[in-house]
Amino acid sequence: MMSQFDLVFDRLNDLLIRVETLLPNQQDMTNFDAATAFRWRKQGHNGYLQPVTHPHQIQLDALQGIDEQKQLIVQNTYQFVLGYPANNVLLTGARGTGKSSLVKALLHQYADKGLRLIEVEKQDLIDLPDITEQIYQRPEHFILYCDDLSFEMHEPGYKALKAILDGSIARASENILVYATSNRRHLMPESMKDNLDTRHIDGDIHPSEFVEEKISLSERFGLWLSFYPFDQTQYLDIVRYWLAHYGIRRMNDAVGLEALRWALARGGRSGRIAWQFARDWSGKRKLAQSLRHKTRQSS
Repeated sequence: MMSQFDLVFDRLNDLLIRVETLLPNQQDMTNFDAATAFRWRKQGHNGYLQPVTHPHQIQLDALQGIDEQKQLIVQNTYQFVLGYPANNVLLTGARGTGKSSLVKALLHQYADKGLRLIEVEKQDLIDLPDITEQIYQRPEHFILYCDDLSFEMHEPGYKALKAILDGSIARASENILVYATSNRRHLMPESMKDNLDTRHIDGDIHPSEFVEEKISLSERFGLWLSFYPFDQTQYLDIVRYWLAHYGIRRMNDAVGLEALRWALARGGRSGRIAWQFARDWSGKRKLAQSLRHKTRQSS
């Protein structure tokens, strides 16, 4: 027999269901004129596009040492915003080399031509059909941006991403592309045992089905961009750029040596590490100048 508590619980649940049907659709609530960047957010079982009122502003010129990758993705994105055919893009490689910054810089470059950016977390990739349903008839051009993407086998977002790239029964929308960054070329972990089932037939190499499954996702991206650790010269050039950005026009050998020590302490040379050093060095120098100025005024 149902207890009084169970009866009250069921009635409250029925009431909540009825109230949810009366709430406005989140799709109708999205103000696409409010921002150029959006995040996909979940509220209960419903998702919605949240405007990012203060997106990260970075210019393409600020990204040093990746000229070839920059040229290729700029060309692809320019085709896209003009309404010409363009490819989904996978940016892979070393940490801190500008992969995610490059995508953000594209928004800064082409927002006035109708480019919009939607950031989707990995756990929300299963909602990609709902996201595309909201934007496929919009006049803007949308990049669905997935940062630091990697999968384990059987994660639900893996198949959802495969379907949205080109494997769904629905036709791909011409105003939507996927740009994803990852430290893994095939977006999934790789191990030696994956290759044990590789077969050689009539001189041809036939990878195992498991390896084929891993490769099939990355192959759905039409443009692959690889990013590599910077050499010493590239790293110091980036340090010099950011020091100038913070008002320090001259980088002597002593500053260069400190920049190399900074990179050594962090285990590598990257654009991010160069930027962090420049902020630290310029901040300390400006603080010292301020203290000397106050000391002279008080004496």
